[in-house]
Amino acid sequence: MYQILDELNKTSGITGSMVVGNDGIVIAADLDTSLEDDAVGALAASITSTIQKSLERMQQSALKQITIEANTGKLFFADAGVGILVVTAEHDVNIGLIRLEIKNAIAKIGNSN
Repeated sequence: MYQILDELNKTSGITGSMVVGNDGIVIAADLDTSLEDDAVGALAASITSTIQKSLERMQQSALKQITIEANTGKLFFADAGVGILVVTAEHDVNIGLIRLEIKNAIAKIGNSN
């Protein structure tokens, strides 16, 4: 899984990536050293859990991906089957490219299990 994250991080604009369980426990991480793996994992689990519960209450389909945009960067959370794929990126990143690379990485994660 670390090889998949390493390949993903080579994409222009991506600053780090990780896979965390739905409980927030880090499965694999290759994040920027300024970010704490455990804190990002807990954040991802909390946000995705809350949104998934809200989607269920609205009778919507399962959560696929969340994009959070801030002044200093973007966060992407995506269902990777085994957990949540978290990608951190620069604020002016090409969102379409990142989503395509996330889709490819999730396919590789699924095939590695």
